[in-house]
This record gives sequence, structure tokens and C-alpha cells, in this order.
Amino acid sequence: MGVYEELIERGLIAQVTNEDEIRKMVNSGKARFYIGFDCTADSLTAGHFMALTLMKRLQEAGNQPIALIGGGTTMIGDPSGRTDMRKMLTREDIDHNAECFRKQMERFIEFGEGKAQMVNNADWLLDLNYVEMLREVGTCFSVNNMLRAECYKQRMEKGLSFFEFNYMIMQSYDFYYLFKNYDCNMQFGGDDQWSNMLGGTELIRKKLGKDAHAMTITLLTDSNGKKMGKTAGNAVWLDAEKTSPYDFYQYWRNVEDADVLKCIRMLTFLPMDEIKKMDSWEGSQLNTAKEILAFELTKMVHGEEEAQKAQNAARALFAGGSDDSNMPSTTIDDADLEDGKITVLSLMIKGEMIKSNGEGRRLIQQGGVSVDGEKITDVFHTVTADLLEKGIVIKKGKKVFRKFIK
Repeated sequence: MGVYEELIERGLIAQVTNEDEIRKMVNSGKARFYIGFDCTADSLTAGHFMALTLMKRLQEAGNQPIALIGGGTTMIGDPSGRTDMRKMLTREDIDHNAECFRKQMERFIEFGEGKAQMVNNADWLLDLNYVEMLREVGTCFSVNNMLRAECYKQRMEKGLSFFEFNYMIMQSYDFYYLFKNYDCNMQFGGDDQWSNMLGGTELIRKKLGKDAHAMTITLLTDSNGKKMGKTAGNAVWLDAEKTSPYDFYQYWRNVEDADVLKCIRMLTFLPMDEIKKMDSWEGSQLNTAKEILAFELTKMVHGEEEAQKAQNAARALFAGGSDDSNMPSTTIDDADLEDGKITVLSLMIKGEMIKSNGEGRRLIQQGGVSVDGEKITDVFHTVTADLLEKGIVIKKGKKVFRKFIK
């Protein structure tokens, strides 16, 4: 089985422009492809896993990835899947974020001569002359077609700025530039990017009279149709300082039953023969599958030692054990206390277990919070400094734990 056939079997391919040609290029290791990453934060998230593992699979098959950092497009902001305009970042912020991305990408792909490359579209987009850009590129785009694009439809009623409207042209120009200057013959992206990607292939055809290819990967969604990589409104980061290895492990350990085997197929590098044996798993076997998923992905991002620690801690806690040595923890200072006490609500806010006091009050009133295994019902429940010096564990719901210690 070629790598292209494996991508299909794993459920990763959504759409392609010329399947026969793309299959030949990918299977023969002749694809020089790019995937874009707008650097809006200083860490990649679990939502980037699809792209990162795809780059790794293709590089291992002899193809050459180009990681395109959107230093220029980040200044505009992709309107796809958004209900409001993205916060504008400074050039310094974007450059810092790009460097953080590279360090995290190195866990998945190998950079170097003849291997993967990282380029930044700020190098060509920020120097463009606006009028020349309109004359050279703008004439190749139909406004009617752009307005029909899925990435703009959802924003039309609430308001789409002209600034954001340019994003499709900028992304298309990226492929055109990479095709001319980096011998890049293929682009990959999520299926919500299809319109933008077709814009790039069409621009190359009109300007250069040559064919280029586009392939989109299926966006990984949970049972509610939302993108993976977020939980309780917060991103699940690849940076251990933002999301601890334990929390990262727990996120994947807690995916819905209906999603676990799909995640294993799409995101892990376990052999397909081994994965197919899991297709008949049900009941408690799905919990085993979730442990496999969580361990494999945590190992990929944080290393095998951290993955083993996270798994051991999770098993001990859920089995009623007391091993909290690898549990995420928050340190409480004297300044956090009032008269030698602090409310559980304040602890949960400080430990980022909840986003607001209102959320915490509802959880407590509904019986969803416990302290050292004892459920609490008083929203004003306090913890003393003496208890904090020994360390306490607050549990939210059935699966979220955090240790607090002074």
C-alpha cells in the first residue's frame, strides 16, 4: 500500500484536484508541498495535529514539506470559522510565535537541506506594492466567486471587513510565490480552506499556464461537530507550560466513545492492521483504546517518559489511588489568603479550572466539585492554610483534577 492509499484508509483525505496525478507524486516521493500556519499564539494546539502528523507521514515517504509561517497573513486574519475579526498582532509578536512554532514542529518533521523547510510569507507579502498587486493578481479573482466561498458566507450577515476579504487573495498568492520560487507543486489544508486553495491553483494556471495541485485533509471533529483541540472553551496547547503533559493526556483520554477509533486512525502511527482489530471494540475496551490514543499522542509531543508519568497518575487517580505526584498543581501564596483561608471558588479560578465564579457556583450547587474526595455544596466553602500546606486535590466533574499546595 502506498502512502496515498494509507491516507485514504485512515480517513484523512477530503478533496483533491487531480487524484491520479497526486497519487503518483505522493507515492513516488515527488511531492513538494506546503501547509500554512498562522502564528496567532506562541504555541501550536492539539487542533494542529492533523497537519503535523500529515507532514510527518509524507516526509517519511520521501516527500518534502514546506511549513509556511503566516507572518504576513496573520496580520490580516483568516475569517474561516470565525464570528468576529481576529485581534491584530505586532510584527514582534508574530516573529516570536513563529520561532515557538518551529521548535514544536521539530518534534514531528526534520528540517535541513533536502528535507523540510520553514518559510515566512511576510518575506514577500509585506513588500508588495498595493497597486501592482491589484493589477497583477486582483484581476484573476471574481468577486462573485469569492462571495460564494464557504469561508466568507458565515461572516456576511455579521459583517466581513474589506481587510479580511483580502485573505483569500493573500493565501492564493502564497501558493503562486512558492510554486515559482520554491518548486512547491502541492498544497494541503483543512477542508474549510478549499476555496482559498482552489484560488491558488487557479492563479498559477492563469499567470503561468501550468498545473498545480491541491489536497485537503478532513477536519477532525468531535461528536458535537466542533474542531478537536479545544475543551471548555480553552485551547489544548502543545507547550507544556500552557497545557501540562497530564492535562494533555487527560484531554485525549476523555474523547467521546464515538471519536476514539477515528482519532487513533487519523492521528497515531500505529499500523492499520492493529487499528482494524479495534473496530469491534466496545464497552470497557473503548477505555483501553482511549488510553492507547492518549499515550501515543502524549509520547509524540512530550516524550515517552512524560507520557508514562501521565498515564500512571491518571490510572492511580481513577482507580481511587493517592498518587498525585504527576498531577497538575497550583502553588498558593500568603497573598492569596484572607485571614488564613481561601474559598474553593478562588482556588478553581487561580488554577484555571473554571472561567468565572458563576460557572463555579453552578458546578458546586449541582454537586460537581469535591475537595479531597468529599463533595461540597456550599459555594462559600473555604480551605485553610494548614490544609494547603499538606496539599489538597479539587476534582471538577468526573475527570478533571488539580492539586493545590502552599
